[in-house]
Amino acid sequence: MSDPAPSSQEHAVVADYDSPWKTVLERYFPDFLAFFFPDAHAGIDWTHGYTMLDKELQKVVRDAELGRRWADSLIRVTSREGDEDWLLVHVEVQGQNQADFAQRMFVYNYRLYDRYAKPVVSLAVLGEPSQSDHGEFGYARWGCRMGLRFPLVSLAAYRTRRTELESSANPFAVVTLAHLSARETAGSPADRYQAKLGLIRSLYRRGLARQDILELFRFIDWVLTLPEGLEQQLWSEVRQFDEEKHMHYLSSIERMAQQKGIEQGIEKGTELGIGEGQAKLLHVLVRQRFGPVPPEIEARIRGARPDQLEQWALQILDARCLDDVFGATGEY
Repeated sequence: MSDPAPSSQEHAVVADYDSPWKTVLERYFPDFLAFFFPDAHAGIDWTHGYTMLDKELQKVVRDAELGRRWADSLIRVTSREGDEDWLLVHVEVQGQNQADFAQRMFVYNYRLYDRYAKPVVSLAVLGEPSQSDHGEFGYARWGCRMGLRFPLVSLAAYRTRRTELESSANPFAVVTLAHLSARETAGSPADRYQAKLGLIRSLYRRGLARQDILELFRFIDWVLTLPEGLEQQLWSEVRQFDEEKHMHYLSSIERMAQQKGIEQGIEKGTELGIGEGQAKLLHVLVRQRFGPVPPEIEARIRGARPDQLEQWALQILDARCLDDVFGATGEY
């Protein structure tokens, strides 16, 4: 089952899974294991901490790329049992159970063992349904046997466990709900709007720490993309909700949304050319922060030099109104 294509109503708004999955996996690795792989979580001595070794992972497997995934990580941990003082956990998160997926897990596992001479625990999370709770790859000839069997979790299996997800304080309950909602609402912007708003509101009542709320909002915002008009409507509701709850998270959330706009604008700028790309980026930031762009501001953006566009974009981060960016109203 492949990721559903966006409908024409969505104006080619496509969910980006790579960046958010990588971020939450790095920040919440213990929660990730506790949620998806409790046996592995119980086998680790967390008093010794853990170390992310993603750069080392890329050095080992960069010439063995077999298929596309949302995230992969290598983590050094300390075991509670056995003679080994430390071992490696290799995690893969991807959307589809491709034919060569188990083979890739096998290749990564033996290459990592060859490099470090330490046990390597392979774990996998798939976005689509799976017929098994494990993956397997191997071969045997003339009495010689070689292979790998690894735990496998399907996010699709949580579709019938929404009540459990909605009451859980584990960050990956929110991550899983966001993923399921993205799949289920791919063809309906209106349904996606309601799902995204509901998930954002749920962050406030889960008893999460402030930074956790902000990080999970970032994940929801990246995965549940909306057309521009609905995005503006959503921001208006979130702002009202934030004020009613007296949470005062909105300024931080807005900064994250602006950074997302900057990243998307930079990418678009590469396609359009620097000057046109900067103007496109500034237009997106102004609309996202202050709503519809007045015609006089549109004209100034179109006619501005690249250095002026850059200055206005930087001023948006701390601006309270359009005047703080472009000058007094009379100067428009």
